[in-house]
Amino acid sequence: MSMSSNRPYLIRAFYEWILDNDCTPYVVVDAYYQGVEVPQQFVNDGQIVLNLAPRAVTGLQLDNTEITFNTRFGGVPTDIYLPVKAVLGIYARENGQGMVFQPEPGEKGEKENSKAAETEKKPLSPVSSVTEDDGDDTPPSGGSSPNRPSLRVVK
Repeated sequence: MSMSSNRPYLIRAFYEWILDNDCTPYVVVDAYYQGVEVPQQFVNDGQIVLNLAPRAVTGLQLDNTEITFNTRFGGVPTDIYLPVKAVLGIYARENGQGMVFQPEPGEKGEKENSKAAETEKKPLSPVSSVTEDDGDDTPPSGGSSPNRPSLRVVK
C-alpha cells in the first residue's frame, strides 16, 4: 500500500513545536522548484529562508500540498506560494533545532528549468589539508599588540 508524503505533517508538527518553545520557525525553500513564488532578489544559491513566525506573516496556510501566506520584503507586501515538496527544511532560528528533508522518490524531474537547471555543476577542486595536529582545540589568546596577531600554545 502506498502512503502519502509525511513532509506536510512533519512541517506542521515542527512548526507547532518551535512556536510552543517560544522560538522563531524558519523554512528553507528550493526557490527554483516548479511553482514557488518568492521574491527572486532574496534568493541565495537557489534557496531562500523564510520566517514563518505569526508576527511576520498573515494568512498562513500549511496544507498537504502547499504553504501560502503574505509577508513583507523591504516593506512591500508579498504573497508567497510554496509547494510542500519545495521545502528543504524547517528549524528554530534561535538554536537551529528542526529537520532537513530528503528528496522523495519522483521529485527529481519536478525541478523547474531555470537558473538552477541551466547551471552546470562545477567540478570539485582539491583543497590542502592540515596533516599535523597537536590535538589542541583551544582558541588563540590575545597578544600584547592589537595590530600584530600572535599565537600562544597552551598545553
